[in-house]
Amino acid sequence: MTKQSETQSQRAHVAAPSVGIVAAGSYVPKTFISSAEIARRSGIPEEIIVTKFGLNRKPIPGPDDHTNAMALWAAQDALAQTNIKPEDVDVVLCTTEEWKEYPLWTAGIKLAYDLGARRAWAIDVQMRCATTMAVLKMAKALMLSDPEINTILIAGGYRNGDFVDLGHQRSRFLIDLSCGGGALLLQKNYPRNHLLESVVRVDGSFSLDVVVPVGGTVRPLTPELLTGGEYRLDVPDPQGMKERLDKLSMETFVAVVDEALERSGCTRRDIGYLNILHMKRSAFDYVLHELGLTEEQSFYLSDYGHIGQQDQALSIKKGLELGRLRDGMVMVMVAAGIGYAWSASVIRWG
Repeated sequence: MTKQSETQSQRAHVAAPSVGIVAAGSYVPKTFISSAEIARRSGIPEEIIVTKFGLNRKPIPGPDDHTNAMALWAAQDALAQTNIKPEDVDVVLCTTEEWKEYPLWTAGIKLAYDLGARRAWAIDVQMRCATTMAVLKMAKALMLSDPEINTILIAGGYRNGDFVDLGHQRSRFLIDLSCGGGALLLQKNYPRNHLLESVVRVDGSFSLDVVVPVGGTVRPLTPELLTGGEYRLDVPDPQGMKERLDKLSMETFVAVVDEALERSGCTRRDIGYLNILHMKRSAFDYVLHELGLTEEQSFYLSDYGHIGQQDQALSIKKGLELGRLRDGMVMVMVAAGIGYAWSASVIRWG
């Protein structure tokens, strides 16, 4: 390469637009259920709830904690940390869960309107608990491909814990599902917290392993099914799912991290903070061990449970609050969602 072409390449690299995380917002209800109460309702010893399920307590929704409402409060929290006004937002990518205020309802449009982001267009995006990193990938692509898009809000609410019967044997691994809201505010050419690369993998062979069996077109909800509690989350073949999924899931967890790191020009040794969803304690410890990390390089959501795709925003806030996420660090965000999907993103913080 000639000196002239080297200079042109360097200028192109410097001029290449970037995408940065401006702020993370969250909302957690003030009402909680304790590990003792979870144990009483589930019939599982409290020691197991704490040590194996990894739950000291988890939030439960109060009377006003509706799904998209919690998304709004998280978005307001994110904006309050910045000089960005709602009218500066170009796009709202809404990660509010399907269980929300009304069925067949575009929550993102309402979220943008209530926030005051009246210029923004909005769309609902869903992939269960792996959604956030997939949406980060979409947000970056939108900003880099469209000169008119400079500011994107990712926000959503979650209360799928409503669909968990604590006493149901087959779905007991879902006991940690809780509720809350999360938000990430992104901006093109923001000088900090650069979003590098994101990776998403899916395996649809698991799509019917965890379902709400009634309420759709296959089995419409009837008074009898409602009374019988069949609208709850269920695992038709828990042993079969476990045998097929356990090894694959943990391997894929690590694989999406490695691929996202490689695409970002990083390695496992570069990870400073692991932003990971709530999962059972042994799985959390496994991922830390595989990546060569300590618990002080992450935050285990034992007081919050699993707020679905909103875990990532809360983890950023807790990491900053505790001094575990600091300038100069590489943060890896990773999660998995029923379906099954795995996703990871790499952010150079600071």
